[in-house]
Amino acid sequence: MMQINPEFTAYFADQTALFDQVMALRGKVYRELENRRTQRIILGNNAYFIKQHFGVGWKEIVKNLLQLRLPVLSAKNEWQAIQKLKLLNIPTQTIVGYGCRGLNPASRQSFLITQELPKHISLEDFCVSWRSQPPSFRLKQRLIREVARIARLLHEHGVNHRDFYICHFLLDLNDYSHDNITIYLIDLHRAQLRQQTPARWIIKDLAGLYFSSKDIGLTRRDVLRFMKEYRNTSLSSILNKETYFLAEGERTWRSVISKTCKIILREK
Repeated sequence: MMQINPEFTAYFADQTALFDQVMALRGKVYRELENRRTQRIILGNNAYFIKQHFGVGWKEIVKNLLQLRLPVLSAKNEWQAIQKLKLLNIPTQTIVGYGCRGLNPASRQSFLITQELPKHISLEDFCVSWRSQPPSFRLKQRLIREVARIARLLHEHGVNHRDFYICHFLLDLNDYSHDNITIYLIDLHRAQLRQQTPARWIIKDLAGLYFSSKDIGLTRRDVLRFMKEYRNTSLSSILNKETYFLAEGERTWRSVISKTCKIILREK
């Protein structure tokens, strides 16, 4: 299977071996693993990112299955997840092309091509100085509300990210003010799509988000603002039904704290 926009195929004179030509593209490597490579390439006057999957091998498949995890076999996962986010009005990458070949799951090859995003900065880098140089109240509130909105929409519509850290939220610097922000969610190759998101995967996403933002100086009120937007309900309802995020409360939030503690211990 292969779907590539005409604007991209126009760069290749030989259309008969397009899959091989795309897999042979070389540019600036951003990440390279044994079976996957992420690159930035420039063709004509346009910049693209391409993820190339070269087959995970049976060893990796068996290891994931023994750990009760679904292995990521190709770029199809991310291709489907990006399309889902577009339907949910969550800013993300724009797909230019996708291709997959091979029936053997261990040796299946695939690629995903996306347009380069506008000038941006990850929230991890944007927020790194908040403890010493706090942002304005309005800006912090706006960012928290948007991240919570994205999390709510994902989980309400059967999507969990599995790498839900603030480094994967990119702030658009070309369309940025205290009142107007755009945040892109990226790195969706491990995302899962279902009719309904299981509680354990919601907890894992929220714990990853909490863990990755624990050192940027968020207050209890900031966390409550996140809960308010994520639950899409009033603060009084949260206080009555769930009490405090960091103390006793509804099972989901207690489980998030427990999961976060496990992540912290694992990272030490």
